[in-house]
Amino acid sequence: MATMLPWRMIVVGLFYCYIKAGVTQCRTKALFPAASRIKRGVAHGVNPSFHNSFDDVHLLFEILLAGVHFDANGEFSVKDAELASLRKTRNLEVICEETVPRKLTDIFRLISGLSNRIGRLHQEDFERTLLTLVYITQQMVNATTEHQRDVWAESFVSLYKAVKQDLTETN
Repeated sequence: MATMLPWRMIVVGLFYCYIKAGVTQCRTKALFPAASRIKRGVAHGVNPSFHNSFDDVHLLFEILLAGVHFDANGEFSVKDAELASLRKTRNLEVICEETVPRKLTDIFRLISGLSNRIGRLHQEDFERTLLTLVYITQQMVNATTEHQRDVWAESFVSLYKAVKQDLTETN
């Protein structure tokens, strides 16, 4: 898992950049339609997000360094028992299990939606996009064939480019 560290650092570094850049509030078609269907652990009608402060970003970095795992059945887990027991981590679990797209078709739909966007992403959408990058990275590392690895790598690069575009927009 030592090869995962650079990817984790990239994801959290992008997250830091996004927080520093600020977020504008422009409404467009939902990038994460599953977010409106979240049932467990979050009040109805709430658009869940993990971070509300820099302390939350530090916690996310600590969680990623400790190790996370997406099971084939869709369950998200944190490898460190102490971190996994935190209420904030359970909120992250709900977000990852309920909103992060896992099918390649859904991921490519997200990439297309991001590519056609004007304006900056909402904080929640940016956060979910970064968590999707974490999921894609795990799938890329765990791919059993070169073709699978290439497809996951292509989706990672495309999603990374969309995030980079969002960070460099001058709106």
